[in-house]
This record gives sequence, structure tokens and C-alpha cells, in this order.
Amino acid sequence: MLDTLPRGSAPANDAPQEAPSGDDSEMFELAPVSLWLEDFSGVRALFDAWRAQGVTDLRAHFVEYPALVAECAHSIRVIKVNQKTLAQFEAADFEALTSNLASVFRDDMLKTHLEELCQLWAGQAHFTSQTVNYTLGGRRLDVLLKGAVLPGHEERWDRVLVSVEDITELEGARHRVTLAEQYVRGLFEYSPVSLWVEDFSSVKRLLDDARSAGISDFRVFTDVHPEFVERCMQEIHVLDVNQHTLDMFVAKDKKTLLARLPDVFRDDMRPHFREQLIDLWDGKLFQQREVLNYSLDGNEVHVHLQFSILPGHEKNWDLVLVALTDITARKKAEAYLEFLGKHDVLTKLRNRSFYVDELNRLERKGPWPVTIIMADLNGLKRVNDQLGHAAGDALLRRAGEVLAKATDAPFHAARIGGDEFAILMPDTDERGGAAMVDAIRQLVDLNNQFYPGSVLSLSMGAATCQRGDRLEAGVQRADLLMYEEKHAHYANRPSADASSD
Repeated sequence: MLDTLPRGSAPANDAPQEAPSGDDSEMFELAPVSLWLEDFSGVRALFDAWRAQGVTDLRAHFVEYPALVAECAHSIRVIKVNQKTLAQFEAADFEALTSNLASVFRDDMLKTHLEELCQLWAGQAHFTSQTVNYTLGGRRLDVLLKGAVLPGHEERWDRVLVSVEDITELEGARHRVTLAEQYVRGLFEYSPVSLWVEDFSSVKRLLDDARSAGISDFRVFTDVHPEFVERCMQEIHVLDVNQHTLDMFVAKDKKTLLARLPDVFRDDMRPHFREQLIDLWDGKLFQQREVLNYSLDGNEVHVHLQFSILPGHEKNWDLVLVALTDITARKKAEAYLEFLGKHDVLTKLRNRSFYVDELNRLERKGPWPVTIIMADLNGLKRVNDQLGHAAGDALLRRAGEVLAKATDAPFHAARIGGDEFAILMPDTDERGGAAMVDAIRQLVDLNNQFYPGSVLSLSMGAATCQRGDRLEAGVQRADLLMYEEKHAHYANRPSADASSD
């Protein structure tokens, strides 16, 4: 039923509404689906003629001569239709329908009719297609068309029964579902946050097995068996990720990202994942936390993770949505603010605030003994007065370079005043303090070899405190020793160079 031109009506001596006798006629007439009895003998004659001309590929023949599709459609005669057909196509009677077939079969119907013809050419006695028809009132109908050459008419195809099922409502529903799927897919694919769809069902089974084995304190269990956390990580199956995920983790495509997941989730991710498992063990199916991942180019990616087992999947955890918001910039800003709060901007050493906090912490917790070195930059006032504060700042920066080079954790060097510095050395006795003073002097000598102009010089004093001593008293002793050395330093210099700094 897919030609674009009216199919010819039956001749007068072949009355179109004449029906075979018997019950078959009544069943045809009252069938709840649109039925058409048609004569395809004209199509058969055209096929025979083309085969005689050597045509073997009908589709290619139609491509070369597209007008032949319409010629086939012209050759089909409609013999009769049932009442359902008249109602479906809003036709008053058979004559009204057949005289207006051009309104029923129009637009691109020939494309579908071509498929029917190719099925018949291939020797099939049946054909099926899905297309669009129109009622005489102009209403669009999505239809499923099925045709069959009736038994006894295989040679001439002069009797073909065609059913035309109205699937407009079904196609409309499918179209709405498709649009909804496209909408949801668009929300997922183009979300401005990284989205992961994951399957946690294997993790669920592992947790259930642990519970069945009598595990009650899951935190203690994972303390004793950290390999269980690792196994759970390996059992997560990533089903899909969106485009923002690829951008965030510098992956060229999904295949590359999924193949390199161990490069993304590593190191600091494991303790975070352990906490996630503990929450799941406790029944928390929605979680939020900040975690550290890595992009495929090796850079840290700090993310705010939101984890949710989707509704309807609470039993098996087989569909989980994970949203990752990149907070790397915020973390860097926080780290910088924390750095500023605990460091001196000019020298990059720790500042007085850190020094006071660390001194109090060491007094409470040790470890003992604690050695304190107080240092003062010699000649800063003279440099500021003669060469300007920029030169003085350069000298302070050089002092910072030396002290930073000399101290590694758990030791800390801090600038606690304009030209005053302190070094805190936990778990270090007098010999350790003396060794540190010697190391600093050697670094000062080395520094002076690389910087022409102003000479870097530090006066230092060291004091060691045992458990029970007040560290502030040790600071005062180190200060006194530092000032003694400072006086000695200026006493050995010409009076013109001496200053009170």
C-alpha cells in the first residue's frame, strides 16, 4: 500500500465489492484491521520483462531508472477493502477511497514501496514495511504494512492480501520515549560536572559475605585486612562516563580512561574509599566527601564526590551515580592561604604564628630533648640604610634559603621578627644542635660565594631542653648566647661598620 499514485480500480466486469461466498467474506469484512485485496499481476509482468532483459539487481535498476518504481505502483489494482479500511482512512465508500489514493499514499511513500518490491523480487511470498499514510481528511497515520500472495496465486500474483495496521499511537509513544532518552542523555553527556555510572553489585556481595561470616565491626576488619578494601576497589565496574569526565581527567576517549582507571584512583584514594565502604556497611546509600584523584597526565585532581545508589537499585547496588566536582582550584587557594597563615612571604620560612604553635606543641608532647637555635642577621640595618630596603630584603631571602636548606622535617626554621630567626629541633641533644650550627655556617659561606655584594652573616645561639623544662626558658638561653656572639661579631669589626642591629 505504498505507491504515491492511485492504484487502478477493478474493471466493471470485476465488481470491486464482490466477495467470495462463504464465511471468509464476512471475516474479511469485519476484521478489526485494515485489509486490502489487490492484484499484483501487473508488477509480476514487469518483473518478468526486466528479468528477460537481463536485470539481476532490482535495487540498482531502480537507482538507474527511478521512474520504474512509480510504474510498478501504477500497475497494482485494488480489488476490495473492508469496513475497517474505510473507517481508518475516513472514506465514505470504496469509490471515494480508490479515487483519492494519491492523497493516501504521498510524499516519500515510493521509498517504502521500493522495499516491498525488492522483497517480492527476491522470491518472497510475503513482504513487510513501516511507512506513513494519510487519511482523506489529511490526518497522518503511521502504519505497519504486511502483504502476502494468497495460496494458488503464486504464479501470477493476481491476489495479494495486504493488512495496514495503524500504529500512530505506538509510534508517538516511541517518539516521546526517544525524545526523553535524548533529553536524559543530553543532561548526562553535557553536564558541567563529571558523572560516572557504576555497578557496585559485586561490592555488595563482598560486604554481604563478610557480614554472613560474622563480621560486626567493619572498621576493625578493614584495619586487619586492608586487602579487602583493595579487592572491593577492583570489583567496581564503570558502565559509562560523560564528556566532562574525559576533559577533567585528560582522556582522549572513554576506552582510554576505562583502561587506565588504576592511574586515576591511586595513593590517597584508598583511605577515602575505605571510608566509603564503611558508610555503605552502615547503610548510607548517599554519601559526600572530598577525595584526591589523578588525571592521566599525572596531575592531582581534588574533587567533591557525591555517591548515590539510584532508586530501585537499593537491593543489588547495580546502578550507582557518582558526581565529581573539580575543586582543585579551591584546594590550591586554601593551601596557599594556609601557607600564608604559617609562612613568611619574604623568606618562605615558617612565620611567628607557626613558631609559637609548634613551641607549645613540643612542650606538651616532645619528643625530648628539644634543641632551640636562635639566629639574628648581622648588618641588616646598615644594608637598608646604605643600599635600600630592596637590598635588605634580598639579604633576608638569602638567609631564608640557607635555613630552609639546612632544616628538614621534623626540624623547622621560622622568621620570628624583622631579622630574627628560630630553629626548633625535636628529639635532638646538644651535639645535634652544634652540628646544625656548623652546617648553617658552611651553607652561609657557600651562599656568599654565589652572591656578590652584601655579605650574609648570622649570629647564633643554641640551647637544649630536657623533659620537664620550660621551652621558653630554653629560648631565653639561646637568645643570650646569640647576643653574645653578635656582640663579639661587631667587636671584631671597624667601629664605622658596627651597628645596633
